[in-house]
Amino acid sequence: MDANYKISRSSLHVEVTDRLREMIYERSLPPGERIDELGLSARLGTSRTPLREALKVLAHEGLVRLVPGRGAFVVELSASEAESLFPVLGLLQSRCAAEAVRRQTPEDIGALDALLANLENAVTGYRLADYYRAVDGFHERLQAMAANPWLTRSITDLGRFLQMVRTLMPLPENRLRQSMAEYRTLMKAIHRGDADAAEQIVYLQAMAQQRAWRMLQQQAQENAAAQEAAAQGADAAATAPATSAATAPSAAATTEAPSPSQPVGSAHTSSQGSASTPTYREAGAHSGMHPTMARPVQPTVQQTHDEEASLDA
Repeated sequence: MDANYKISRSSLHVEVTDRLREMIYERSLPPGERIDELGLSARLGTSRTPLREALKVLAHEGLVRLVPGRGAFVVELSASEAESLFPVLGLLQSRCAAEAVRRQTPEDIGALDALLANLENAVTGYRLADYYRAVDGFHERLQAMAANPWLTRSITDLGRFLQMVRTLMPLPENRLRQSMAEYRTLMKAIHRGDADAAEQIVYLQAMAQQRAWRMLQQQAQENAAAQEAAAQGADAAATAPATSAATAPSAAATTEAPSPSQPVGSAHTSSQGSASTPTYREAGAHSGMHPTMARPVQPTVQQTHDEEASLDA
């Protein structure tokens, strides 16, 4: 892997910045990790000077956090920060799509059709990296068509954080198929020259991404709760035999050899009292069961399709 990151020619800090940004996106530099300047410069085959310049650029972009006296750290997004990213980026991208449609040319439509074909091939083969590459190319073309530098700048800045979130979103195949249907509907609006419909569809896409992210977070919480419950159940099962063995001798002694001063009927009562031992074991096992949790609401594919299909009417 290190050989792939070697910079063969005299490096500029711009190239080092691009390489570090890529490493952050692919999690070669994990979120929250302190960046080892000496080790990383050796890995890249550069001196520490361009590396430090690159870190300053990434800190300005928000991907790196510089702490005086401690060094540089890769930024780590919380789950709530990541979830709130989708509607904001959706607003910007949807506005960009509307402006793009109003300015589009036949050449632009042909280019978008070709990008849509690449997207469909990636979805058919379930190639997630190719899917994201085609999606990025599609939206970059829309940005070029819109020719609004402020939109481009804002989308580019927020897009860097989206790249970080993508590594945490292993989209299932059904979500990719839903996304493909959304882009087909979007292309219909573009061919019609319907800027308002294109704007609404792109925003709905962002909301679908947000729902997918929320579902993944809920599933992760359920998995963590299930693992914790399984560990508690294992502990309860391990302590149950010891409890049974400790109570068995006293119960037998009470039943088989009652005290001479004790009525015979008392021995029967003690025998019934020993029945509380299985009850205790059952309660202990129950305490380790999976706690009841609400299942995450599955994002309904048809709902999104219906919303978008209404735009074609």
